[in-house]
Formats: sequence, structure tokens, C-alpha cells
Amino acid sequence: MARFRFAVDSTGPAWLSPLGAPRDTNMITRKEFKVLLPLACAWAEEQERIILRDGVPLSPAQTTDARSIGVAHPEEVRLLKVARIPVPANPALRDAVDAIQLITPRTGGLTLRYGIFIRADCWDDHRLVFHELVHTSQYERLGGIQQFLQQYLFECITIGYPAAPMEQEAVTTTARLCA
Repeated sequence: MARFRFAVDSTGPAWLSPLGAPRDTNMITRKEFKVLLPLACAWAEEQERIILRDGVPLSPAQTTDARSIGVAHPEEVRLLKVARIPVPANPALRDAVDAIQLITPRTGGLTLRYGIFIRADCWDDHRLVFHELVHTSQYERLGGIQQFLQQYLFECITIGYPAAPMEQEAVTTTARLCA
């Protein structure tokens, strides 16, 4: 399991769970995951709304890619160019994201169902957009944000982000289908 610090209080380092209980370790528990998941879902829904409002629709070529991947509703997808992929403001979520290295300065894209952040210097990276569209198809297949995040984040926490099966599906599908 991933190790991370949830908080530091004013008296110095203190290992706290997102529930506020002191801890001997910085391992995330199933109970803590259940507390963090709704916070992650709310953040993802908020970010998706921003992308859907401010982003641009897929190009015809990107729409063709989305259909080849199996995205059921490519017309719903929007891409938003950003200087850096945003991270949650909530300290517990931010620490969890940092711990599993889900979003780092090197992160080129982040999919939140039909909203996809693309870092500005990666805007023309065909393989990156293709990879992110695989995640959109996973959101659709699993039934939405809560279902996707429950599985994806649990895999990232327990197995590790790069080795997580859903992440590997995006990697292998991109390698197989993206020309």
C-alpha cells in the first residue's frame, strides 16, 4: 500500500488520518479510502464541469480515434489546455495524489469522464490524447465518476499508479491502436 502523510499540525509533525485520528503509520486504510473517495468524486465532478464549460470539442480525427477506442459519446468530450494539471486543494486529497504520484509536474493529461485536461506543451501529442480517451471509455464502461474512481484509485493505492490494471489498459490500448 502507498505510504503518505495526511497532515502536519501547528505543534509539529503529526500523523493523522483524514478522519483526524493520530496514526502510528502513514498507510491509507480501507476506512480512510472510503472517506477520501467522496471528496475525490466531488473534486472530479467540479473539474469536469470546468472543462465541459471552457474546453473545446474533439477534432474530427480525435472523434475517429475516440470511436475506435469504443467511446460511446465522443461528442460529449471536451479538451482543456492548461499550463499545469490542477491538483485538489483539499490537503488530504492533495497528499494522496502526491503519494501515488497521480499528478506531478510531468503529468501531461488527466481525464475526468468527458473532460480532459491537457498540459499546454502536450496539446499536439496525439498519443497522449488517445491514452486519455481510453480513460473516457473506462468511465463509460464502469458507469461514471464514482465507479471509475473507486476502482482506479484503489488500484493506484494498492498496486501503484504505473502498474494499475486500468492504467495499463490505457497504455496497451494506445500502443496497439494508436498509429
